[in-house]
Amino acid sequence: MAVPRNALKKWAKVREFALGLPGAVEEFPWGESVAKVNKKVFVFLGVDDGSHPLALTVKLTDETARTHAPTSPGAEPAGYGLGKAGWVRIPLAGRGAPAAELLSDWVEESYRAIAPKRLTAEPAAEGRGQGRPAEVL
Repeated sequence: MAVPRNALKKWAKVREFALGLPGAVEEFPWGESVAKVNKKVFVFLGVDDGSHPLALTVKLTDETARTHAPTSPGAEPAGYGLGKAGWVRIPLAGRGAPAAELLSDWVEESYRAIAPKRLTAEPAAEGRGQGRPAEVL
């Protein structure tokens, strides 16, 4: 299956953002990319090789985001029971798919839900949303 170019660019931006958060590392359990902090997954990035549609899965705790994210085309509660804990799978391709900036906001929210408080206390980067890291580690 061909990977839509726009979705791949969006995926790369979101991946870069996620891995730039304090303490974030990339691992490949189950053959897919995930970003972890303190050995816990905060975003499932999937695969970018075209074997599956590009999507990401994040944990949303903010009521507004939990209401908004599932309205994205194709979005659904995550499988394996994770949906009950606020995890949402969001496709990156297709008409009406969220922009990389909004996806990054959701990744940041997921990070804040998972990361130790000492890491989430980093000062915000200039010109970015509240709580964005000031520098890439």
